[in-house]
Amino acid sequence: MISLPAAFALSLRQLGDPAIIAVLLKTALTTLAIFVVLGGVLLAGLYNYLISAGVAFSAEISGFVAALVTVFAGWFLFRVVALFVLQFFAEDVVRAVETKHYPHAAHTVRDIPLAEEVGNALRSLLRTVLANAAALPIAGLLLVTGIGAAAVFWAVNAFLVGRELRDMVWLRHRSDRAEIAPMGGLNRVLLGGAVVALLAIPFVNLIAPIIGAAAATHMVHRAREKVPHA
Repeated sequence: MISLPAAFALSLRQLGDPAIIAVLLKTALTTLAIFVVLGGVLLAGLYNYLISAGVAFSAEISGFVAALVTVFAGWFLFRVVALFVLQFFAEDVVRAVETKHYPHAAHTVRDIPLAEEVGNALRSLLRTVLANAAALPIAGLLLVTGIGAAAVFWAVNAFLVGRELRDMVWLRHRSDRAEIAPMGGLNRVLLGGAVVALLAIPFVNLIAPIIGAAAATHMVHRAREKVPHA
């Protein structure tokens, strides 16, 4: 089993890999494009509403509100959207890490159909929305503590993100649904918690999902081997 710091160190060293850079650009641009499109839709809808209501300075007001909402939405929802987008490019990250460090694992790789990828991404998105909605009342009660609410959301999303990152790797190698996934619960939560923390840092959050997927690849394969790997 590899430690989390060692897995992150290996992932950081591979950020210069052309395949990793390509995924980084695709996920970052796609994620940002989603927020830009949503902001544009909000801007157009709000502008048309204000015009029909006869509100003065409709363009300025709608532009300001749309920009403000887009920024706040990006801050709070970036993790959800980035990981959803990464689902469709994760295979490139996993393959790049496996090619360099675990070439012997190639014989267990299976092609995941697009329908299964979309299903996995949608289920992941649904789990995220429901789990965070369920945590909202608890976080609200702890809001007065200052850090209580943030700790609740961190814990919930650490569990979710750890599972998502593990599954991005594991589902490519699982022989059947009954097979138990490697990588223990504690390591999974620690991985997810580290990535959630990185996703809260501006600009770093653009590479956090990639680092997380690469680190998960190392941790899953080392857990499968259960022997030291150079």
